[in-house]
Amino acid sequence: MSKTSQIITEIRNLSDAELVSKKKDSRQEIFNLRLQQQTGALEKPSRLKELKRQIARVETITSQRRLGIKVEAKAAPAPKAAKKAKAA
Repeated sequence: MSKTSQIITEIRNLSDAELVSKKKDSRQEIFNLRLQQQTGALEKPSRLKELKRQIARVETITSQRRLGIKVEAKAAPAPKAAKKAKAA
């Protein structure tokens, strides 16, 4: 299971109240990081991108729940069969 799918699974397992809290905390952290960015004290600029994606995931899951959309976990892809070399 990839890191992204683990994160999505963890978010899906949260309650609605926890989702709201996670979104609020992420937005506050983005605000703080932007202040650091303006003062030149930001050490990990990639953290901003991670937080934006996390908020998008939370909002997507919230919308899916509100609309009653059921999403099942994807099965791991089957390994591809090795192609046989053609004999010339």
